[in-house]
Amino acid sequence: MNEILGLLTSPVVLRSELLASGHSDRDIARLVRAGVLQRIRRGAYVDNVVWDKADADERHVLLARAVVKQGKSRLVVSHASALPFYDAPTWGMSLDEVHVSRPDGRCGRKERGVRQHRGVLLEDDVVTRDGLDVTSATKTALDVTTCSSSEAGLVAMTYLIRHKATTMVDLRARYASMEHDPFTLKTGLVLRLVDDRLESVGEIRTFFMLYRGGVPAPVPQHEVRDENGKVVARLDFAWPELGVWLEFDGRTKYVDHVPEGDTVVDVVLREKQRESLITELTGWRCIRITWADLERPGATVARILATLGVTPTVPSFT
Repeated sequence: MNEILGLLTSPVVLRSELLASGHSDRDIARLVRAGVLQRIRRGAYVDNVVWDKADADERHVLLARAVVKQGKSRLVVSHASALPFYDAPTWGMSLDEVHVSRPDGRCGRKERGVRQHRGVLLEDDVVTRDGLDVTSATKTALDVTTCSSSEAGLVAMTYLIRHKATTMVDLRARYASMEHDPFTLKTGLVLRLVDDRLESVGEIRTFFMLYRGGVPAPVPQHEVRDENGKVVARLDFAWPELGVWLEFDGRTKYVDHVPEGDTVVDVVLREKQRESLITELTGWRCIRITWADLERPGATVARILATLGVTPTVPSFT
């Protein structure tokens, strides 16, 4: 038992390693039944306590480690599977498979739970993150647009730019050498829409919904100043010329980030006071939307257009 627990100082231990240390398949099965080991894929195990505490992204990282460790050739964690290595959101991404790319340009045999990609990897496309070969933030941001929706790709790319993991200069330079590759039609659109002023998944999704709905382009993070020129508020989105602003109300604002000693009611009251101050200073109307509104974009866009007093246009954000 102690020898097996010693092997678990590595995040993932393989059946072959356990057998080599003198343990049998019967030993392994007994430890799985006892809740000491968690089998995460055929022939790969982790400490059950670690697995139980891990969220979905952390579990995917463990799976990626197992896939790389079991690989018969060098594998680079890529596409959606690389995002957790940058703490980037995986919203809208399927984590059913571990995405890897092969530097040799070959495509290995099909394997359950693994998706191998054959795209060209340049020298700067591969970095080391947490002890594994992972595609760079620049390559990852571009790659995810080829295997996800444009909206999900925009969420990931915006995060990576905002957190300075990559830059627009680097993205455009790398995209220039791959824009004729398969599945990159959405990549150009995402590059046109990305805006590092967008601070959260909710704001990014709202921005994309406005684009798709033909709503005039808003100003993200618009500053409101008082009579002395002091910034008293930043608005998620604003249409100054139309006298309207929009706030995305996610759970974080009212539940997850309640200051110590305060209640949710205190937070709501402060937000109402903030809205009253903004209205007093600008004379503008406020639109509020939630996660639920993003799930019914047609009705939400219609409400926004009606408040703005405009008709939809062909999507043209640049």
